[in-house]
Amino acid sequence: MSALDPVDSFLFSLSRAFCSPLAVFVQIQGCLICLILAFGWVCAAYVRNREIKRMKDSMQRGNSFAFLCHDITELEHSNQLKRPSVSVVMPLKGFGEHNLHNWRSQITSLYGGPLEFLFIVESTDDPAYRAVSMLLSELKDEVDAKVVVAGLSTTCSQKIHNQLVGVEKMHKDSKYVLFLDDDVRLHPGSIGALTAEMEKNPDIFIQTGYPLDLPSGSLGSYCIYEYHMPCSMGFATGGRTFFLWGGCMMMHANDFRLDRYGVVTGLKNGGYSDDMTLAAIAGAHKRLITSPPVAVFPHPLASDLSFSRYWNYLRKQTFVLESYTTKVNWIMNRALFTTHCYLSWGLVTPYLMAIVHITAALRMYIKGYSIEETTFTFGGLKLVSCLAACTLIELLSMWNLTRIEVHLCNMLSPEAPKLSLASYNWGLVFIAILVDNFLYPISAFRSHFTQSINWSGIRYHLKDGKIFKIERSKDMGPVYTDLGGKHLGKKGAPPKLSFLSSLARSLAQWRQPKKYDS
Repeated sequence: MSALDPVDSFLFSLSRAFCSPLAVFVQIQGCLICLILAFGWVCAAYVRNREIKRMKDSMQRGNSFAFLCHDITELEHSNQLKRPSVSVVMPLKGFGEHNLHNWRSQITSLYGGPLEFLFIVESTDDPAYRAVSMLLSELKDEVDAKVVVAGLSTTCSQKIHNQLVGVEKMHKDSKYVLFLDDDVRLHPGSIGALTAEMEKNPDIFIQTGYPLDLPSGSLGSYCIYEYHMPCSMGFATGGRTFFLWGGCMMMHANDFRLDRYGVVTGLKNGGYSDDMTLAAIAGAHKRLITSPPVAVFPHPLASDLSFSRYWNYLRKQTFVLESYTTKVNWIMNRALFTTHCYLSWGLVTPYLMAIVHITAALRMYIKGYSIEETTFTFGGLKLVSCLAACTLIELLSMWNLTRIEVHLCNMLSPEAPKLSLASYNWGLVFIAILVDNFLYPISAFRSHFTQSINWSGIRYHLKDGKIFKIERSKDMGPVYTDLGGKHLGKKGAPPKLSFLSSLARSLAQWRQPKKYDS
């Protein structure tokens, strides 16, 4: 029998300490967080699956166009003539591998009413300008679309500036405006579904949706998928929600023309995040935000998405919580900041304790120690078993929701290449859960103390929750965007820092839409 060495003695003592009442509470809390997430995804899966069943029922009744609408009579010519006019505003930045596919899915919508598309770029030097201009020249006789050069922003983020310029340029008869990110892949009936809900309930202030991330295989892409998944349950309500995603927002055009509720003023005067600003306005004025069950959009991530680009994306996401419009909005952001950080590390900590328990048990078995020789207790292994079971339930729930959303997207876009769940690596998903939740509080605290962020080569500085200073430099920022891997057209950019260096420094076509009648 071997003697108990100091390292093993420390390990066994640490494992025993992790069986104290406080440590047990932390580990049980981690299990509860897993189960709460699993329950949320089960509810979200129920809402998405209910829509799938409705579509299948409609198809069984002879409606071959259930992916467009549940009632086939809505496609009659007389009903199509009554469709309201919509302006689609898409702020562009850079050009990447998925952009052309995404843009084609947007401008080849099967919406039956008057529809115009406004592609907004900062300048003609943006790689997106030439790419989208060539696309529109191919389709110039089929769609009502144009490219608008917005110029540089001076009082708000460049994205918001582009959106507001798009609103100024939209058709005077447009009833609704739909803001889309250029990495959104629409379904043929998406615009029609959003518009139908707006017509059905005029009290809706904003209609939104959410992306279904398609990881490219890198750990960074899985971290982004994992980051979005908890938020997805807030959008899978089938109706009212308090969440808003800036990648898809349909609003009343007159809200911008008349600056109702201060939407233009709030965005233009120091606005950093379009969705957080508008969600705050909706909350302050008790306006309705909804998310229809069909508003889930495939979001392919860049094939070369590195871990450092994931870190940059996370930094931008946590920085959003530093912007606010009112005192109440500030309090809510602080509460979200605190809760998210607590839950993130509350989820990760039990896994660190589990490693200690498992290592101690293996050392005892390999070295042949007896229970009497050590301070080891089997209570730690019971906690590990509980955590493993809860983790399995969490991953199964996440898998099930993703499976259902993949199926729903395939039904909503019957002629598009089929999405598949086979490409998802669930081992990497588990690792991404730990990595993302460990890094989130670090990123959030850095955002809080720096009050500045570099977004696609533009550095924004906040003061009292609003942008007060904008710095631009040809040598500032990345050459590629974070998620889509879009080339930003930068020349002479400095070599990209590795993630560890960055973190160390941080710690230190069926039918074309109608055109407007001239």
